[in-house]
Amino acid sequence: MITVNLYYKGTNGNARAFADEMESSGIADAIRKEEGNLRYQYFQPIGDPETVLLIDSWTDQAATDAHHASPMMEQLAKLREKYDLHMTVERFVSDDYEGDEGFIRK
Repeated sequence: MITVNLYYKGTNGNARAFADEMESSGIADAIRKEEGNLRYQYFQPIGDPETVLLIDSWTDQAATDAHHASPMMEQLAKLREKYDLHMTVERFVSDDYEGDEGFIRK
């Protein structure tokens, strides 16, 4: 699994407005329905109201590449411009480490 944390940073509430429009326009739901998408969810850090975090997970690199080639990427880019957002990105490739299980309360 590939997970990408995208931090959308703006001013005057623009990051939150961007996330709200992604949800209300149906773009976020369309991305969630793409083959290979495992998670597409927005969060807002408690201490930073001008940032929105998107956690975006895919089954593998092929699914990620297909998403990046989709028409939704143009819609996303237009909204980022509309709200004048800048991004930082963290990318993770998951592994299963059984040693962690002892520390996880389920």
